[in-house]
Amino acid sequence: MNTHSFTLTGNLVDVWKKSIYPAEIIVENGMIFSIREIDNKDLPLSVQGFILPGFVDSHVHIESSMLVPSEFARLAVVHGTVGTVSDPHEIANVCGWEGVEFMIENGRKVPFKFNFGAPSCVPATIFETAGAALTSDDVKKLLEKDEIKYLSEMMNFPGVLFKDSEVMKKIAAAHALGKPVDGHAPGLRGNQAKEYIEAGISTDHECFTADEALDKLQYGMKIIIREGSAAKNFEALIELLEDHPKMILFCSDDKHPDSLVTGHINQLCARAIAKNIDLFKIVRAASVNPVKHYHLDIGLLREGDPADFIIAKDLQHFEILKTYIDGELVAENGNSFIQSVGVTPINQFNCEPVGETSLKIKTTEYPSMEGKIPVMEALDGQLITNRLELTGKQTEGEWVTDTTQDILKMVVVNRYHTAPVAKCFIKNFGFTHGAIASSVAHDSHNIVAIGVDDKSLAEAINLVIKEQGGVSCVSEETSQVLGLPVAGLMSAEDGYSVAEAYTAIDAMAKGLGSKLAAPFMTLSFMALLVIPHLKLSDKGLFDGDKFSFV
Repeated sequence: MNTHSFTLTGNLVDVWKKSIYPAEIIVENGMIFSIREIDNKDLPLSVQGFILPGFVDSHVHIESSMLVPSEFARLAVVHGTVGTVSDPHEIANVCGWEGVEFMIENGRKVPFKFNFGAPSCVPATIFETAGAALTSDDVKKLLEKDEIKYLSEMMNFPGVLFKDSEVMKKIAAAHALGKPVDGHAPGLRGNQAKEYIEAGISTDHECFTADEALDKLQYGMKIIIREGSAAKNFEALIELLEDHPKMILFCSDDKHPDSLVTGHINQLCARAIAKNIDLFKIVRAASVNPVKHYHLDIGLLREGDPADFIIAKDLQHFEILKTYIDGELVAENGNSFIQSVGVTPINQFNCEPVGETSLKIKTTEYPSMEGKIPVMEALDGQLITNRLELTGKQTEGEWVTDTTQDILKMVVVNRYHTAPVAKCFIKNFGFTHGAIASSVAHDSHNIVAIGVDDKSLAEAINLVIKEQGGVSCVSEETSQVLGLPVAGLMSAEDGYSVAEAYTAIDAMAKGLGSKLAAPFMTLSFMALLVIPHLKLSDKGLFDGDKFSFV
């Protein structure tokens, strides 16, 4: 039984009355028993800050934080986050049903409100090797679980438009249980967007422009404004909140550990206020809208609600003084009171170390036309890549890297079983020496690596294999690796220590010459086939426009 009972007085931000006033809140057994407006003179002089509903991240892959859910919670509550709407499709692509169960069970061990979805696209495509598959029957069984609140992002929008039977069964299963379906349809407009939405898909976090978002809003779709470590759409979309306050939500999607230490949804609130957006509309997007849309058991500062609320120092910067979940004080003045819990890792890692010879690219095995070869161009802050045709460098019957043109070698190693290494060339990573590698490679999470020479590439890849997952960096002088033994995606260690280690290895990667804001985050999306234009899977170089191998 919850014994968290107390009385609190302060300046209440009442989103329902759209007013701010002194109030007394009585909490009994973790629930809000009463809220009473009081006279200003009854407010103690020592009272600081403003009481608001706790924040909710409306779409996040916990795995991208490199932390297990219990550690993610420890860091997030410091910034006023009390719950998440979490898609576990990263771990599901590695470990299937068992991976989803792991996330639920680990999340249960801490006072935080995780709300997981049933992954809709495992594997993401048939053009790569994943560690598991979830059929429509599996998805239906997951949706029947009380802990599963929704059908996760339906990335296969062609499957929706062509009414693929497996896709439609998954959507129908969610509707039959009264659970919402999340969307993922970058660039979809007009009649196709209308058809996609009419299939019963209710949100999208992939809009890059206000015009695209408005197109989807007119058909009744809710827009989730994303601002993560990789994709950033806040600036393009935030003005929509003024005219569509009930239809906009906030999310991070993918948040690396160093970024999570700095801030979370509170940062989006501060940035929205700086643009003179109405405070109560901001609170709706950060708290009310996700709770109502996903039917979450998260309180919204009403009598009879769970006592999930925060105290912010002011309503400009949203620095959080205190965070309460079910009446329990879980964070205060930058300190988290959530304790670390023991973790038994689950994983799938079955590949042998690679040799330098396996990384060579013979001129006869790579597509070329009059000396020009296809080169992937990475774009900072974007998931899409460009396809370039550039003059390649040849040596003794091999295509090799050319640092003068910033053309580096990229490889993908199948981590689930021993197989030939897939290889291509990439531009914009800017390395002048060394290599980086990662087993965080959306969505199948094979090992992806980029480097200047085969020796460095092999060393970076083998460091990841030795740790059974992780991110690594190799320079001319030294090497570093951050082990991620939980599914090759997450660490079981203290979240703040992981963030510190990630900051160090990120700095080392930039020291190789990269100008990218987040080299490892950008690397992790270079094998994501569902985002155009050119990507590399463990099976080969892939054209995201034609949806076929080059």
